[in-house]
Amino acid sequence: MVNYSLAKAEDLIQISAQIFRPPPKLTLSQWADTYRVLSPESSAEPGQFRTSRIEYLREMQDSVAEADTVVVMSSAQIAKTTFIENVIGYHIHLDPCPMLFINPTLEMSETFSKDRLDPMLRDCECLHGLVASSRSRDKNSTILHKVFRGGHLTMAGANSPASLASRPVRKVLFDEVDRFAITAGLEGDPIKIAKRRAARFWNRGFLLCSTPTIKGRSRIETAWLESDQRRYYVPCPHCGHFQILRWGQIKWEGSPEAAWYECEECSRRIESYSKPQMVLAGQWRPTNPLGRYPGFHIWEGYFPTTPWGKIADEFLSCKDDSEQLKVFVNTVLGELWNEDEGEELEWHTLLERADPYEPLTVPEQALILTAGVDVQGDRLECSVWGWGEREEAWLIYHAVFWGDPTEDVVWTDLDLFLSNTFDHASGAKLKIRATCIDTGYKPQEVYNFVRVRPGRGLYPVRGSSTPGRPILGKPTPQEVSYKGKILKKSVRLWPVGTDTIKGVLYARLRLPKPGTGYLHFPIGIEPEYYEQLTAEKRVTKYTRGFAKQEWVKKRKRNEALDCWVYAYAAAHALGINRVNWAALKATAKPAKAQDTSETQDNEVIEEVTEKPVKGANKKPKRRKNWYS
Repeated sequence: MVNYSLAKAEDLIQISAQIFRPPPKLTLSQWADTYRVLSPESSAEPGQFRTSRIEYLREMQDSVAEADTVVVMSSAQIAKTTFIENVIGYHIHLDPCPMLFINPTLEMSETFSKDRLDPMLRDCECLHGLVASSRSRDKNSTILHKVFRGGHLTMAGANSPASLASRPVRKVLFDEVDRFAITAGLEGDPIKIAKRRAARFWNRGFLLCSTPTIKGRSRIETAWLESDQRRYYVPCPHCGHFQILRWGQIKWEGSPEAAWYECEECSRRIESYSKPQMVLAGQWRPTNPLGRYPGFHIWEGYFPTTPWGKIADEFLSCKDDSEQLKVFVNTVLGELWNEDEGEELEWHTLLERADPYEPLTVPEQALILTAGVDVQGDRLECSVWGWGEREEAWLIYHAVFWGDPTEDVVWTDLDLFLSNTFDHASGAKLKIRATCIDTGYKPQEVYNFVRVRPGRGLYPVRGSSTPGRPILGKPTPQEVSYKGKILKKSVRLWPVGTDTIKGVLYARLRLPKPGTGYLHFPIGIEPEYYEQLTAEKRVTKYTRGFAKQEWVKKRKRNEALDCWVYAYAAAHALGINRVNWAALKATAKPAKAQDTSETQDNEVIEEVTEKPVKGANKKPKRRKNWYS
């Protein structure tokens, strides 16, 4: 006879044993190899994750559980985000705790949640049912806040004080710390704010990851220098010598696609197909044994499936443009960019290199014209620049229109100038396609000038000196005051990253020879123009202990510099990087064909223009003999 009471008791014991059974003792790498599934939305090789495919991740992952602080300074393509995802998945499954994951902006955190986290929760079977969906009835779970038994994951932005001022957390993960704002509102350093959230936990932990930026002003550099500075050593497949992979050892002759790595010991060629085995046999070695915590440096050259030729090709495509080269150093090599503090440009060196073409004429390679206008108290100043392939540029003319900006006369003069055509070397007549006009001094006058001239490619702009701003930001509608009336949303104001563009300009003025980004100047330009163009220098100032670069004037007059900034912004408003240059060259025909080629040009360049405004005035008649 079956004793049902005893059977029920045994079932209850088994169920209780399963509930209270401690989680398996796995390292983070063992967990990833057992449970992690890569999602097709975020991986070129979806399916079961294998640490042995990217062996350098093993020690990086396992250190997160062993040390209270881990620092990773790396390039952009080394599976860093997958590494962070593994940390999050491990803690949700086996070591639940409150976690905070911080990106430079809230928008980036939201993108991570939708594009990376949600697919991982869906595809990893061990995580099924542990985290409430943001679409479920559980109001505690949102896109930026995921709740699970024993903890939660909050995703925040370093630019948002509110998102950082959250509940206490045990683990804080920082991604791209070099892109963090200097201060989160008025609260102070976002890293210090976040670390205070973990102060109550004895077993707290911090992970700081980033591609580096400028030497001496990099957050990840500061953290890296305090670490044990581990480098990944790999063996030569020929002689067995262990070495750090260095950019300088990648060699090629002729085509970069056939590049190889030269062993620093035996000087033999190491082909790209040998790299996976080299990385698998590699080992981390500290180069600063007295460091306070583990620190790892890794760059794209170590990624098993990245051929040497791809890196060489990227270098060749940007080596003549210092701004692009800086991106290569930071995001491909994972190294700091060494920038001379406060370095000045000598204006006379620009005067000495003037090219043999006349002002008001457009050289053959310049196929697009843009203008930048600076508004002063007694005049308007305007520079016209011609643009060619790879943003090589030519100064066409710099004009000054004297008069009070509150009066119509000076604006009429500017309108007539912008309506003119310029003689191209081919015999064609080129028009100014886009003009950015500064609104910092007389915004309403600029708005009214632009408002009644729709379709002319006129952009009212306002400069932003904040570092890192885009060249041309998102426009906002503005109210225009006209004859005592308020016209709502009749124009849009475009923010311009002046700090960013000035950095581009000064880097290009130092280029030694024509080509990508090089700036040409016609003969006969007065020295005053060159002095204005180089009237500022970038210096480092310290605010609350943080280094911040600012542009400061060396002299009072800098209108030529401002005009170049706005002309460059106008070129980007036209989509200078999306131009079909071959098709555009075909439109550079004699004047008659050029005057009727507006439709063709619009197919070549994607222009951003205002919608027509009802009641706009007709285009003013062109003044004859403007230059006489």
